[in-house]
Amino acid sequence: MLVSMASNQQARPAIGELAKDQKTGRIGLVMGEIGGRVQIRPVSGGIKWDAMTGDVAAPKAREELSARLAVKNNNSRVGL
Repeated sequence: MLVSMASNQQARPAIGELAKDQKTGRIGLVMGEIGGRVQIRPVSGGIKWDAMTGDVAAPKAREELSARLAVKNNNSRVGL
């Protein structure tokens, strides 16, 4: 589910969905939003980071596939 934005802005992913921080190029899961910032956690786990709401967008299909594949590869290396 994507959160609706003004017509001149892109849709922003909701909590639990993959998102891209366009400022850094990093992709992660949206964990929440506080005070104009979105908290994003790396898909492979790790420390959350904050991104400005205007810098967060849904990743392109290729970027999402790449992120999901990286998680699968990492899980297979550690035996999950």
